[in-house]
Amino acid sequence: MASLYLSMTAKLSEHWRTNDNVYPQKFILTPAQRAEYDDSRRMCSAPPDTIDNPKHMGVPIQISDTTPGVMVAANGTEVSLISTSEA
Repeated sequence: MASLYLSMTAKLSEHWRTNDNVYPQKFILTPAQRAEYDDSRRMCSAPPDTIDNPKHMGVPIQISDTTPGVMVAANGTEVSLISTSEA
């Protein structure tokens, strides 16, 4: 599976491009996805205080056991963080 961090960044960048730089509402990750996200941040030597902060590039991260992993766009639309080739 491609890096979740990279997928989140790509979805966020696309959202900015198509919405005049408006931020999405939030990302919703499973606990396992959040752990993967945190691990990728640690491997890149991110400052520890930013790893514990539940935001990705300023966008809040919410945890849910029932999500497939989504970005909630500014208009409320859920955008999958996992491509169909990865599912």
